[in-house]
Amino acid sequence: MISIILPILIYAGSWCVQKRLAAFLCLTIIVAAPAYSTAQTHDYTDLSLEDLMDIEITSVSKRSQKISEAAAAVFVITNKDIQRSGAASIPEILRMAPGIHVARIDANKWAVTSRGFNGRFANKLLVLIDGRSVYTPLFSGVFWDVQDTLIDDIDRIEIIRGPGASLWGANAVNGVINIITKKASETNGGLFCAGIGTEDKHFGNIRYGAKLNAETDYRIFAKYFNRDYSLDSQGHKAEDKWDSLRAGFRMDWQSTDNESVTIQGDIYNNHSGDTITISTIAPPYSNVTDEDNISKGGNILARWKIQNPASSSMSVQIYYDSAEFKTEFLGSKYDTLDIDFSHLFSLSDSHKLMWGLGYRFIHENNKNSFYSSMHPDVLNDKILSAFIQGDTTLMDDSLCITMGSKFERNDYTGFEIQPNIRAIWSPRMDQAVWASISRAVRTPSHSETYGELKRYVYPPERLGTSLPVAITMMGDKNFESEVVIAYEIGYRIRPAQRLSLDIATFYNDYERLLSGEPGPLIYSPLLPYIIFPFKANNKMSGITYGVELSADWDMLDWWRFQASYTRLMLDYKMDSNSFDFASESFEEETPHHLFSLRSSMDLPHDLELDLWLRFVDKLPGQHVDSYTTLDLRLGWKPTQNMELSLVGQNLLERKHAEFRQEVLEVQQTEIERSVYGKIKYTF
Repeated sequence: MISIILPILIYAGSWCVQKRLAAFLCLTIIVAAPAYSTAQTHDYTDLSLEDLMDIEITSVSKRSQKISEAAAAVFVITNKDIQRSGAASIPEILRMAPGIHVARIDANKWAVTSRGFNGRFANKLLVLIDGRSVYTPLFSGVFWDVQDTLIDDIDRIEIIRGPGASLWGANAVNGVINIITKKASETNGGLFCAGIGTEDKHFGNIRYGAKLNAETDYRIFAKYFNRDYSLDSQGHKAEDKWDSLRAGFRMDWQSTDNESVTIQGDIYNNHSGDTITISTIAPPYSNVTDEDNISKGGNILARWKIQNPASSSMSVQIYYDSAEFKTEFLGSKYDTLDIDFSHLFSLSDSHKLMWGLGYRFIHENNKNSFYSSMHPDVLNDKILSAFIQGDTTLMDDSLCITMGSKFERNDYTGFEIQPNIRAIWSPRMDQAVWASISRAVRTPSHSETYGELKRYVYPPERLGTSLPVAITMMGDKNFESEVVIAYEIGYRIRPAQRLSLDIATFYNDYERLLSGEPGPLIYSPLLPYIIFPFKANNKMSGITYGVELSADWDMLDWWRFQASYTRLMLDYKMDSNSFDFASESFEEETPHHLFSLRSSMDLPHDLELDLWLRFVDKLPGQHVDSYTTLDLRLGWKPTQNMELSLVGQNLLERKHAEFRQEVLEVQQTEIERSVYGKIKYTF
């Protein structure tokens, strides 16, 4: 079976291949599934708060450690949290974490960030899926509409607020999100899920996992969903429907001598839409068009790991990722090859050292238009990296100090150093104080270096010129990396057996932030228009500071509360020689207050009731009001293998706005109240 799946995934990318693979997966599950098998999964709700703090994470130090031992602002969303939230997409799931601002732009787009600088093209948050970076080189951010997997197969999501660049490299400036799926051995058996709703119109998942032999397990899956259009501020239908088909596999081999191999991959095809205003060179100098956006691609990853708990561990990971998207005015295809090696060993009982090497190659091919273009349109990037990090424990293992740095060589800014120092002191088993100082950089994207975007075209009579004038945002090869020096202090305590509290404070000092500086008019006898350029520059600086609080309270054996609050302040300023007056508006495009309260109740007769109340502060710079919303989920397990659920989202009002897309003139829409029902069956 694997010999059939692997070649298909390696040559993934075309729509035809995806349809055939999905059909193959469904047929395989139906034919190969036994009458009954029990899937083994983690159920974190059966753990006490003490046990939850002992969940092992890997995103902070690239090695297994308990949450309680991490000298960072870390938050873990478990599989059970995800299931009981009712969220149907990864961005919606991330709303549970303190310090993470998730804003839905329309039916298929999100803005997600940590500690400020949000936008659809937010570029200071590094996102990983099973250790594979989903960074988009075009703008150094994440296309959230193509980042997906089978929600039931997510083991946990580790969220690190604050820099993680000393291990993960450039663009891990304000945080790291690592989405970790379950091992194949934890998903043996079959799963079928289907549902309908008012906004999530139709969706369905199917997955099957089994053992190939005593040491090898595998799973295969396919999923599809169709999401309805949203409404504009006048209540009119927007052209932003969205449908997606995805299929994938994972195979894990585990030997008896602590050696393991993982091979996994998936392919996808997305169709979505929006309404955009595009500049043109002819009257009326702009055109409102309904776009049909297509995103497709695939990836395959292999990881080999040897682990000796008493002395050392070593891992090698390699992945290939191919992605392509097409719009009315821009098309881009990029292929990424990434190789990563890391080695952890003990120098003594109290000293551990980890080091590693990395290489990434990116090939990008762009389709240009008058509105948006890249020069050159074909790009090749290489990133070489190395890191080293040491841990030292002192004071009878109550104090741990971590120091390390990442060293990178890229084709844009050359050599970059990103060090950090962290310390955590645990005077008692139920409390810990930690602090850190970090330096991180955000390297230039392709668009900031080579891109051109004609935002507006003014007719000659408007500016008194002989030709139309195109207001053009332009990249600059001299654009430098953005830099942050981050200071953090945190405190964790479990004042009672059923209550845990987590407090994180931070102060971030940014330099060389992106600004758009006007340049002299560009005339050319080859062009029927005049270019008024605004070039990428580094003439903005700023500070952000705030506090993030979270609490977990098992009030009763059957009733749990989880709450979080974020207070964020920002202060940006332009250099004295800057002529950019728009970038400072970042201060008014970030909510200063975020609040979340979740209630989970296990009721008699196998019923579950979950309530989720959220408040998001206003965004004056985008004319977006504050909003309070409530989600509700009612679940019922009539049998051991079947679960029925009814989910209502955004129940307090008919619709509300959350964010306006930056840079592109895309129609602003509002998020509607919605309801969906779902059935899940395991076999």
